[in-house]
Parts: sequence; structure tokens; C-alpha cells
Amino acid sequence: MELHKAPVAEVGMLIRKPAAEVYEAFIDPAVTSKFWFTHGSARLDAGRQVEWEWRMYDFKSPVEVRELVKGRKIVVGWGEPATTVEWTFTPMLDDTATFVAIRNFGFQGDADLQVKTAVDSTDGFALALSGAKAWLEQGIVLGLIGDRHPTGVPSA
Repeated sequence: MELHKAPVAEVGMLIRKPAAEVYEAFIDPAVTSKFWFTHGSARLDAGRQVEWEWRMYDFKSPVEVRELVKGRKIVVGWGEPATTVEWTFTPMLDDTATFVAIRNFGFQGDADLQVKTAVDSTDGFALALSGAKAWLEQGIVLGLIGDRHPTGVPSA
């Protein structure tokens, strides 16, 4: 009998900025809102509960900060039911660049729902990383998250 292995959403991207700056972009909602959510209730701090909001979708998500390692790692529980999201920031090229890896796991439901949720999460985090790269390297707001599901497009 084959055991079902729980799916994990995993994405990564090299961002050509120092690790401390890239880490801060995910901690500070004033920066994160340039490439991912539209509003965050507060900075991420250890043990803090915050809320992230995507106003274009009229959607909010609770976020529980589980672990922060300055410049290196962020772990949160987010959503309902909560999944775990882990960011790691690896300095590269004499810390002129950072490899950001994101893992999201702990999906609930039957196997099909877990896989669908993992695929959707992978898609969303890949867009968020791409937007972060554009903002941090070039100062460009791409609007990728809002453009992913524009109003009026039928769902697949």
C-alpha cells in the first residue's frame, strides 16, 4: 500500500539585493504591499498576530508569526485553516544578492483538495516573488497579484 505524501508548495528566486533588505521587504507591510498584498495590519514580529488583506479581492487572512531569524528566516501560520509558510533568505554573490525560497505546507482536506491548494499556493508565491524582484531591483510595481484574477474573467 502506497502512503499519500502531503504536497508542499515550493518556489525560489534570486533577488539582486542584500539579504537584510529582502528580508525587510517581507516583514514591513509598507514594502510588501508594493508586490503582494494590498494592506498589512502591522510589521511581522515574533509571536504577533497580524492580518494581510487583498482589497481587490475583498479577502483577508489572519497571520500568526511563529519564528523570525533576522535576515535569514520567516515562519508564519496563515489562512483558515492555517498552513505553514516558511521563507528562507540565503545571501549570495558577497551578499549583493539573495536567494529567497518559500515553502508552504500543512494543507487540509482530501488528497485532491490538498494538491489543488498546493498548486494555487505555488502560483501565488511565484507571482509574489516575481513582483518582489521587480520592486526591489527596479522600483517597478507590476501588479501581478491583482492581474492574476481580474474582474470579468470567467473562472476555469
